[in-house]
Amino acid sequence: MKEISVSELKDWRDNGVAFQLIDVREPYEYEICHLGGELIPMAEVMDHVDRISRDKKVVVHCRSGKRSASVIRALEQLHGFDNLFNLEGGVLAWADEIDPEMPKY
Repeated sequence: MKEISVSELKDWRDNGVAFQLIDVREPYEYEICHLGGELIPMAEVMDHVDRISRDKKVVVHCRSGKRSASVIRALEQLHGFDNLFNLEGGVLAWADEIDPEMPKY
């Protein structure tokens, strides 16, 4: 599984790299804090595979990186995706390393 650090993700944003950001947390978690990605809760991902790009990089994230890793494994195995990146440490790492003002839960 390919992974991306929060500093690499920030570099992608700062440098205009084309990618899709998908948040697989629950709506109540998204309300607490988010990175601006598209919310597709983990339990709904397989029903919305058509919303996931196949022609550019896709960063999948959650709170810590565990749920997003599970989602990526399933998408790669069941749907043949090869353009997915797991955000190492999820929003917790983003808050720790990039945006200390972001609420943590």
